[in-house]
Amino acid sequence: MDIFSTLFETIEDRKGKDPKESYVSSLMAKGTEKINSKITEEAAETCEAALENDKEHLIYEICDLIFHTFVLAGYKNITLDDIRKELERRHGTSGLTEKAQRGNK
Repeated sequence: MDIFSTLFETIEDRKGKDPKESYVSSLMAKGTEKINSKITEEAAETCEAALENDKEHLIYEICDLIFHTFVLAGYKNITLDDIRKELERRHGTSGLTEKAQRGNK
């Protein structure tokens, strides 16, 4: 099992935990707006770190962003398999082509 699968399992497990005992559960108890605000915060920190010459700091911030995005996915009952399938669907398609196809939906 890879770390992403393990992380998704942990997030799923934390859904039912006491918010006073689990960070993930406390975020989920506050709902989508709170989770979104954490993602926005982490995205800004990732972008700021990208402007520095500190690879380790950037890796740290990217991991925070991924983690909080995975929390949102778990909260919205989106699985890692759902994400994998979408990425597989897109793989091999030009980003420009994929973006143009979205305009037709």
